[in-house]
Amino acid sequence: MLLLLSGCSSLQQSRFSGDIQNAAELYARGDFEDSLKANQNILALSEGKPPGDQALFNIGLIYASNRYSKKDYRKSMAFFQRVVKEYPRSQLVPQSKTWIGVLEVIEKSKQVDIEMERKKKKLVR
Repeated sequence: MLLLLSGCSSLQQSRFSGDIQNAAELYARGDFEDSLKANQNILALSEGKPPGDQALFNIGLIYASNRYSKKDYRKSMAFFQRVVKEYPRSQLVPQSKTWIGVLEVIEKSKQVDIEMERKKKKLVR
């Protein structure tokens, strides 16, 4: 995971390599809030160019993490979808699409569980 979070490939990314590495280290230590802030800063400064794709992907990973107290699969999915839409040539597109698929299954499963609970309560009455 740390390698994934710290990957860079272009000159623009090398300008941000220290920031990306710092965000990855914060994530690895479980400091999700500061990692989130670091990635948001990279995203803002990258001006629609790499490593904005990496920052979006990292934010998606943060929101998908079971260790993050503010885990939010829908937010996570939105960030992965932004990678696909805003950076269609990014090497992170295939991984983002995989994450989107996995998170969609999880969200659908949650909805089925909620519906089953609702039906159980209805039967008990």
